[in-house]
Amino acid sequence: EVLRRPGLPARKIRVVGVPPNPAWIDDGTAARQNSAMPRPTYRWRFITINTHCSWLPGDQRGFRNRNHRIDSSGDYKDPPPPEEHAGLREYNQVNSGNAVEIPKHLRALIGRAIIARLEKEGYRVLAVSVSYDHAHILVELPDDIALVRRIIGRCKRAACEAVKHELPARIWSAGGDWDPIDDREHQDNSYSYALTKQGPRAWTWSFKDGETDARAE
Repeated sequence: EVLRRPGLPARKIRVVGVPPNPAWIDDGTAARQNSAMPRPTYRWRFITINTHCSWLPGDQRGFRNRNHRIDSSGDYKDPPPPEEHAGLREYNQVNSGNAVEIPKHLRALIGRAIIARLEKEGYRVLAVSVSYDHAHILVELPDDIALVRRIIGRCKRAACEAVKHELPARIWSAGGDWDPIDDREHQDNSYSYALTKQGPRAWTWSFKDGETDARAE
């Protein structure tokens, strides 16, 4: 805007009232819809869901028991000592069923069903990956854990419905991990992890791929 005052040369002034976008918003692509910045009352989350019996209490990769009644001292990045919770691990290996593995040719069906379910409910999805024993979802959801659990539960049911012709039994374990994302660096790292760190046989999708072929019922 140009301001002119009598007897003085014109000078430019900055219009206030419209603050610049935070640095972590990607405003270079319309498709991303300023996706790094969550909508009010929403939060970006990196969701992980595991297949049934694939990650049991006592697992050597680390684990978190429901309601944190028993927690290991490490995680998959920094595993706990092998002897930690060895008795619990042995008990579950003997008494639990076989871990469910998702065949490679069904992973796309499962991923697309999850995306379709989330988009039908109006949630923004940035990336999804499906491997043989787990799935990752980078998605913006209401900032309410109880509601997040219900939403992801519906995604699990949609995925089961999509492949029931070949996997008629239970696919998913209860619960999941709902890691919150509060800055752009964390979002970028999660996005990259879901798409590039799941191995060559994982099915992956990102918002750049556009619409999936699936439609939620």
